[in-house]
Amino acid sequence: MPAVISPVRDRSDVGRFPTVTFPFVEDVEEEKEEPGANDVKKENACQQWWRKACACCYKQPGDDDVTETVVTEAEDPDKGEEGNGEKPTTGEGNLNELLLTVKSIDLMKRKTEHNLQEHHTDLYQSDKLIIRRGQTFQMWITLSRPFDPLTDKLHLELKTGLLPEVSKGTHVIVPLVEDLEDGRWEATVVKQEDRRLKLSVNSPPTAVIGRYQLTVGTSCANGPYTSTRDPANDIYMLFNPWCDDDLVYMDSEAERQECVLNDVGRIYYGTEHQIGERTWDYGQFSDGILAVCVFLLEKSRTPNSGWGDPVNVVRILSAMVNSPDDLGVLEGRWDGNYSLGTAPTVWSGSVEILQEYYKNKGTPVKYGQCWVFAGVFTTVLRCLGIPARTVTNFSSAHDTDVSLTTDVYLDENFEPITHLNADSTWNFHVWTDCWMARPDLPHGYGGWQTVDATPQETSQGTYCCGPASLTAVRNGQVYLKHDSPFVFAEVNSDKIYWQKTTDGTFRQIYSEKNIVGHAISTKAVGSDERLDITHLYKHPEGSEEERIAVETACSYGSKAAAFPSPTTEDVTLEVFLEGDGPKMGEDAELTIKLRNKSSEQRNITLHSQLAVMYYTGVHKATVKRDKADVEILPNEENELTWAMEYKMYKDQLIDQGALMLTLSGRVRETQQVLVTQFSFRLRTPDLIIKPIGKAVVGKEMKVEISFTNPLPRVLKEVIFHIEGLGLLPARKIEFGNIGSQESVSVAQHFVPSLPGPRKLLASLDSKQLTQVHGVCDINVEDKSSVDS
Repeated sequence: MPAVISPVRDRSDVGRFPTVTFPFVEDVEEEKEEPGANDVKKENACQQWWRKACACCYKQPGDDDVTETVVTEAEDPDKGEEGNGEKPTTGEGNLNELLLTVKSIDLMKRKTEHNLQEHHTDLYQSDKLIIRRGQTFQMWITLSRPFDPLTDKLHLELKTGLLPEVSKGTHVIVPLVEDLEDGRWEATVVKQEDRRLKLSVNSPPTAVIGRYQLTVGTSCANGPYTSTRDPANDIYMLFNPWCDDDLVYMDSEAERQECVLNDVGRIYYGTEHQIGERTWDYGQFSDGILAVCVFLLEKSRTPNSGWGDPVNVVRILSAMVNSPDDLGVLEGRWDGNYSLGTAPTVWSGSVEILQEYYKNKGTPVKYGQCWVFAGVFTTVLRCLGIPARTVTNFSSAHDTDVSLTTDVYLDENFEPITHLNADSTWNFHVWTDCWMARPDLPHGYGGWQTVDATPQETSQGTYCCGPASLTAVRNGQVYLKHDSPFVFAEVNSDKIYWQKTTDGTFRQIYSEKNIVGHAISTKAVGSDERLDITHLYKHPEGSEEERIAVETACSYGSKAAAFPSPTTEDVTLEVFLEGDGPKMGEDAELTIKLRNKSSEQRNITLHSQLAVMYYTGVHKATVKRDKADVEILPNEENELTWAMEYKMYKDQLIDQGALMLTLSGRVRETQQVLVTQFSFRLRTPDLIIKPIGKAVVGKEMKVEISFTNPLPRVLKEVIFHIEGLGLLPARKIEFGNIGSQESVSVAQHFVPSLPGPRKLLASLDSKQLTQVHGVCDINVEDKSSVDS
């Protein structure tokens, strides 16, 4: 019968295990020898196991406070005991009474308490402690008895990642010290109240960001103790733009308020001549968003030890916001077919997208385009503490062969050769700027960095882009990492036109220098105005500094030898748009201006081609071709009106209503080639949102959304989409059909949840009309102020 070994100790000396059962022991017999003065009793198998399993609780045979009894399972354990006849007193509870144990931990994470206020994290809708690195936080620990610094020791342990390691900064042991030193993991006692200790804990400005598991370790004369991990005490560590030793430090409080703490922004779209804007809910403080951001880092399967470096983190997240490599947040689609998901123009914010991704356990959300990728990326960066802003570049080049030029190939008749024109110029492209120091680059290249989550080209084998220093891009220093050549080409490449010759080769016939990178825009700090930041990306067009930057960059490109030399020109060609441009559903008109700067007459054969384009610059369909002979007198200027009827484009338009007019021609007298491309869009109407009644937290209110169909055709299967941070979560309304020129209104009721100035966003989507949206400012009063 198996035996149970029950060592019996003095009550003040309790073992760690109440009973130990050895099913493999058949019989245990004690060896009985005559005691001698110097005899040492031999250990039996049980004692050997006990000594190895817990040396601190094991006592050598011969100790006068222990007798050993073998009790079989059939015996009454209260009978037949030797020694003092008392039942052995063992057990975890009694042991803990002797150790210095932790009864409770208070991380002081209420929104009104010190930690969240000091760390600028009180806006997060979370019950976790959220702190920023390089800054102290405070906590209370309640112990089983008063702490004695002379005999007791205490430390904190923080672990992050699957395999925490001390050497990699993912397993942190925080010692208790008398005085804190900057830049180190340390804790000190700032207050003691009987069994309660108030600690001030410091973290270095290089700490790994992410989610940490917290435990407390103690040690006293009776042994060590480590508290059990409680998920409620997990700590989220963020980057700290308020800490001047953090690589993301930003010294302007106004910019920190805008680029870290503002959860609503503006995103610009359209063309440089017709700049549209839409409000975007970043929602970085919304419930669950921080958990999604950390989930993205974890899903990347990159080592946690690298998450203290913002350069590394933004590259990881740039890849994780798109889906091609790693099933990231968004699946991109540009062909106009969104039947299996949500059209990109419908989204009004990041929260719904990120929550859907997390809810579906990392399944990419359908669908996104550049402004959606950028809006989500800005949300993630701001949430993790990296200052970020959404930026739009109009006439944005997409260089596919690292030539740092935008190449257009024409046949013998000046018609574009579609299959060769892999490079393109997007009407607009949206990315994200983030702020950080760049210790990996020479001094002076920190500050704003371009990062792009839209999957266009791979970087080191992965669909990500940046961070590229704006200073490096501005000066054409494309040899500085990361992805500076691609970003430079987007904002400052020359457009080179090549014509096919009779022997099948191509010759350079024309170049345009001021064609890409216009009106680079972001939301202004502290207002809803548009801020032009083109000067941060490039020197003034045509200046000597700008030409030097272009030549410097192109010398590192794949077509360095083909960089164009200046040519003499006496005829110029320009295209202008009157006012705000044509509206959707109406005829369109453009003005073509030809100027002869010579003292002789010039005759030109001008070819025109109008194409419907994806906003990315990809050709969809040609809808009109024309040819005209133009005569220009010496030192004269001719204006031509170019017109297009609605019926020509109504069945071809997609998404952004983007069109591109290509003009090409040759001056007969000089053989000068004239080529230009002009992109424009058809403006869509806005949704009108009107709040009805007073907005009060916790009380139902109503809004009315009005819209007039501008098209002489029916809009089918119309869907309205509304949302607003602190007002209501994203909501879809399946409306049905809207007749030609018909005006409709939709009423919606909701209950505001947060006080203060709020924005309600709405959008409309149908197969016949997209990019229709509106925004309304609503000031929500606190219920307590209304009641009083």
